[in-house]
Amino acid sequence: MLPNSVASNPFLGIFMHSIGAFFAATCYTPQKRVRQWSWQTYWLTQAAFCWFLLPIAGALLTIPDLAAVLREAPRSAMSASFFLGAAYGIGGTAFGVAIRYIGYSLTYAIAVGLSSVLGTLIPPLVKGTLGATLHKPGAGWIGTGIFVGALGITIAGWAGRLKEKDLVAGKGRGEFSLVKGLALSLLAGVLSAVYGFALEAGEPIADIASAHGAGVFRGNVTYIFANTGAFLTTTLYCLYLHKKHRTFGELVRLPAGPEKARLSVNYALAALTGALWYGQFFFYNLGHVRMGPYKFTSWAIHMLMLVMFSNLVGVVLREWRECRRSTRLTIRLALAVLVGAVMLLTYGNYLGDLAAKAVH
Repeated sequence: MLPNSVASNPFLGIFMHSIGAFFAATCYTPQKRVRQWSWQTYWLTQAAFCWFLLPIAGALLTIPDLAAVLREAPRSAMSASFFLGAAYGIGGTAFGVAIRYIGYSLTYAIAVGLSSVLGTLIPPLVKGTLGATLHKPGAGWIGTGIFVGALGITIAGWAGRLKEKDLVAGKGRGEFSLVKGLALSLLAGVLSAVYGFALEAGEPIADIASAHGAGVFRGNVTYIFANTGAFLTTTLYCLYLHKKHRTFGELVRLPAGPEKARLSVNYALAALTGALWYGQFFFYNLGHVRMGPYKFTSWAIHMLMLVMFSNLVGVVLREWRECRRSTRLTIRLALAVLVGAVMLLTYGNYLGDLAAKAVH
């Protein structure tokens, strides 16, 4: 049994991670139907659900004696999780701006690829447990899976770049700036990886939640701090944009325009985006607590599946149908490599869990 009394089961854990990753891969879909709202209005509204309202509601519904847990939790853990979450929020903003300069696919490949590697390896490295962990049964499969996953994300990013070139051929480069885009993508990747530190910093709070009977939902209490930290920095940036572009009024009344739009529909779509985005965190926690001795691989598994599902959804929706054959073959190769990486990580986790249970 794990210290928090949750039985390890890597296969069930990875299944839970897959649900969370699917939610993350599809959470931006509702945005396509939002009308007459600026980016900052939509982003602030969905962030209010994802990073503020739903984490509090989720903790209230799943953490027994939440008030007592918060009273007993160390203040240092609360503040560390909050401020690290705030850094993650800056990374999310940098991600959004980077897309303007180098496109979605390259930004995704660089930021998510960097985040998956750093967010997986640095926490155990900082704790001083990485060396010992890499000598345990299944560690070789884990290391290979992380490397293959990073390769798969890189191929997916290249495929996306080819797709963008195929679909916008002859339309100009717009605001394309490789230097600005790369700098922002690197910043986004590093700060997105910090989210793993935010959850790690909140472990003492989750331990107290376990003592009060939270079970597999123990991590939901950490989101109160990590996610609200991200909400703070996101809100500050969105408020700055609202002031700059004078768009505060969109929150209560839609501006006149040629498109038919309803304020209630926009709010519902933003709420759905926030719910799907929060869903990834909810199921991430349910997967993480079941991963056994290699729990630190949860972030890599989540990131790999996120990239895999987001591109797979694009293939199913035939978003690649107008691309060249070589571009379509590249994305198929990327998906195959990503599937292989997840299988390697799954097998490594299985071997590690098997060895740990044999010892006990």
